[in-house]
Amino acid sequence: MIYFDKVTKEYRDGTPALEDVTLSISPKEFVSIVGHSGAGKTTLLKMLLAEEKPTDGSVFFESVDIHTLPKSALHHYRRKIGTVFQDFRLIPNKTAYENIAFAMEAAGRPDDEIESDVPYILELVNLGDKAHHFPSQLSGGEQQRVAIGRAIINQPDVIVADEPTGNLDPVNTYEIIEIMKKINELGTTVILTTHNKGVVDAMGKRVITMDKGRVIRDDQNGHYIL
Repeated sequence: MIYFDKVTKEYRDGTPALEDVTLSISPKEFVSIVGHSGAGKTTLLKMLLAEEKPTDGSVFFESVDIHTLPKSALHHYRRKIGTVFQDFRLIPNKTAYENIAFAMEAAGRPDDEIESDVPYILELVNLGDKAHHFPSQLSGGEQQRVAIGRAIINQPDVIVADEPTGNLDPVNTYEIIEIMKKINELGTTVILTTHNKGVVDAMGKRVITMDKGRVIRDDQNGHYIL
């Protein structure tokens, strides 16, 4: 369970990024967070990743206030969350296989697990035939699928995807969202921020709408309404 309890975030100049946000996300949910630029979507994700601290309020993950965790425990906590970004953030001199394997190596996983798990994940994201391609040899959609593979390889409890289709055409957008749905169906919580109305409406899942740092709608089986 993820729980934001009356979370407010003000930046040094007094600008409010979040105002009194209270919401919960259950295990295995698929939640889309929508809103115009500056609505507070990315700040909300940064709170969950413990990259920003609330000015007021608390953020709980499995009943633990994550902003009270010591620095030594943050690395372990963040391994429970896989992140996918709009700009892919792949290592350019590593192949698709090596980019995904690197995440396992960083987590200290043994070679035999890497050799068995990476091919499985490449198949899951429909890239089994592109394992030895470098990012420069892949399309934008393929690069994003590598990024998703890297995010899920260590079996996190939650996937956080911040505008993952923002740089993609409609065909690649559809494929990325289908993969996200598949990951969710396998039991992983997915939190997606997006400006893409078509994606949200096609999903038919929970939609949280933000505006000026506040949650203004929270709809089960919702639509993109702004």
